Order: sequence, then C-alpha cells, then structure tokens
Amino acid sequence: MINVLFASRSPGWDSYEAPLRAAFDRAGLSDIDLRTDHAPETVDYIVYAPKSDLQDFTPYVNCKAVLSLWAGVEKIVPNTTLIQPLCRMVDPGMTSGMVEWVTGHALRHHLDIDFFLDHQSGEWIQKVPPLAQERPVTVLGLGELGQACAKSLARLGFPVTGWSRTPKEVSGLTTLSGPEGLKQALSSAQILVLLLPLTEGTRDLINAETLALLPKGACLLNPGRGPLVVDADLVAALDSGQLHRATLDVFREEPLPRDHPFWGHPRITVSPHIAAETRALTAARVIAENIRRGEAKEPFLYQVDRTRGY
Repeated sequence: MINVLFASRSPGWDSYEAPLRAAFDRAGLSDIDLRTDHAPETVDYIVYAPKSDLQDFTPYVNCKAVLSLWAGVEKIVPNTTLIQPLCRMVDPGMTSGMVEWVTGHALRHHLDIDFFLDHQSGEWIQKVPPLAQERPVTVLGLGELGQACAKSLARLGFPVTGWSRTPKEVSGLTTLSGPEGLKQALSSAQILVLLLPLTEGTRDLINAETLALLPKGACLLNPGRGPLVVDADLVAALDSGQLHRATLDVFREEPLPRDHPFWGHPRITVSPHIAAETRALTAARVIAENIRRGEAKEPFLYQVDRTRGY
C-alpha cells in the first residue's frame, strides 16, 4: 500500500479528491491510500500547498517526496524541516492559462485597446497600431511558462527576446543571459513580460534603474511574482511617462490591500492572481506521474534545486 497524505487548505480536498483518485487509476496506481489524516511515520508521499497546516516535516521520516500543488516554491524552500525531495507543479492546464493571459494582454497593449476604450465620446481618432513585427517583446524567465508564452508571441509575429540568468537556447527566440544580457533585453522591450521565479537574485529586479533601460512608453505585464517589482518605482515610471501602462496579476501582499495605489492608478490594470491557476484535473495527473516515478525509482519531474531556489 502507498500512503499519500493530502495536506492543503487551498486548493482543498473537495476539489482534488476525485481528480487524484481518477489520475491514480489512470496511472495504474491501484494500491494508493489517499487521505488527509495518515500517521506521519506511515506517509510515502505528501500532496502539498504552502497554506497547509503542515509546517513541520520532521515526523515524516519515510516520506519519499513532497509534491507541491503550486508552481512557486519560495514559501516552501526556506522550511529547514523539509529535507525530502520537493517537486513543484508544472501543470499543462496552468501553462495554457498563462499563455492565454500573457498573449491576450500583450495584444491588448500592442493594439492599445485601452486608448479606444478611453475615447468613446464620438470623436473619430484613427490611431493605427504598428504590426506585431515592429513591436519587440522581452520575456524575463525561460522556464516552462516563460518559454511557452514567448513561443506563443513569436508565432504571432512579435520579435521576442528571452532572458534567463543562465544561458539557454530556444528555437525561434533571441536568448540572452547574465547582467549584460539583461540590459540588452530591456533596452528593446516595448512590451516586457515577467515570468521569473522569486529568489534573492530576482527580488526587486524591476526597479527605477532597470525601468529606465526600457524604451520610453513601454508596457509591463507581471503574471510572475509580485516582489520582482518595486511598487513605488513602477508608479513613478508610469507617472513620468517612462512606462505607458502596466497589467499586474501578482503582488507583494495578496489580496492587494484596498488602499494600495495600484487600484486607482489610471495606467495600471489589476487582475486577482488568475493568470495561471492550477487546474485540478491536469495537476492531479502530474502528481500521479511523479508517484509512479517514485515507485519505479525513476527521476521525479520538476524536482526543485534548493541551491537555486526553484
């Protein structure tokens, strides 16, 4: 018998019990005992989210892996009691959702749809946008989500530059890395998309200095991590005209406080962390595959490198 502990308040047991059981059956894992109350020493795998009541992993001495339901692991990695292998969630449904959000908002800014929404008074203003091929886009972060979004935009004709902290080659994209590569990537970015993980090396990366490197009038999309951006510097760049607009899906504090200046700013659009929600049906299949791999002594999918923080 393989004992699997479900330890998550959000997303919850009601959402995941049926999809997980179906995914286990589909993966040929007929001897799974999935519960929310296994005795710690009997647990083989933990299906986990950081908002769980489980914060001390010390009693789980026989646990083979902790399988997160979240893509981000910055709230889990610092837990010193977690010494088991940790796998982050890379969910095909989440990837599709992120691609749709990024592509939709990139097109919205490219076509300047907000301008026409703001001018519905009967005045005939023929403001013609450039073609996609004339609008360079930069995607910071070339993980699973970053590459998928960058490729989607490239298929629409945008010249896309991707930046990562370590060198990567991605077909159809210009790829850059390192500090000098970051400066180059920002210098051409009329639309900037943030899809970096949150680490000590990326926290506050988008600040007054880096925003000043963008072409004047650029637009910023942040569906990645809130603390990548220095809030006050972003507002200042919008107020000065250095940035034209920003669409933000993630924030330093969530839910975004009612009195936060982002809410009332005329050039900021807030969406409530919906760009890449984990889908129970597809996420359950990722969990099942990792348990199958664990039992077969195969490498886990999406195992976190704690030295890098993701």
